[in-house]
Amino acid sequence: MNPDDISRIAFDQQFFEVFYREHVEAVQRFVARRVRDPYLAADLTADVFLAAIDSAHSYDPRRGNPTAWLSGVARNVVLAEHRRSARDVRLRERIDGQRLLADDDIERLQERIDAAQESRELAAAIARLPESERAVLELVALDELSVTDAAAALGIRAVTARVRLHRARATLRNTTAGPRPAAVATSRPNPTPLAPSSTATLEAS
Repeated sequence: MNPDDISRIAFDQQFFEVFYREHVEAVQRFVARRVRDPYLAADLTADVFLAAIDSAHSYDPRRGNPTAWLSGVARNVVLAEHRRSARDVRLRERIDGQRLLADDDIERLQERIDAAQESRELAAAIARLPESERAVLELVALDELSVTDAAAALGIRAVTARVRLHRARATLRNTTAGPRPAAVATSRPNPTPLAPSSTATLEAS
């Protein structure tokens, strides 16, 4: 798929289906790390793609690849849901999610949510970080974006994202007791080196 053609998802059904198949699992993982209810996760996953259709005309390949752009869309959708919850606005009926997914799909989504428990625990540990720093850390550590793509998803410069990520890691080093999760580890000397796959994502430029 040519990134320059992303705007076609707004009017080309076949193109949208290809785009959906390529990205739906990544969106489901993104949402599953941030909500616990599989029916709500199903609703939000659908909302992400509806929002992507609505904003497809604004996609600029110079600011990041489709994955980074869609991560930004997903983040906005999830944050909007959290704001509604915080204001005690009634959540949509769970039956909406049941209509979207078959029983085996719900079971698979529940398994993903369970598998994301460790990531949610990490998210709870960093919840006290300033929002600007937490957003960069989540995109890099949890969603495995490069710093450049995280910056694109947030609409900020890459150098700004690097500074915020550095501050977030420094804060966690100073405030978190006990062993630190690999996702927030830094490049400090360690007698037992981490495997390359554990650090490549988090230290990527």
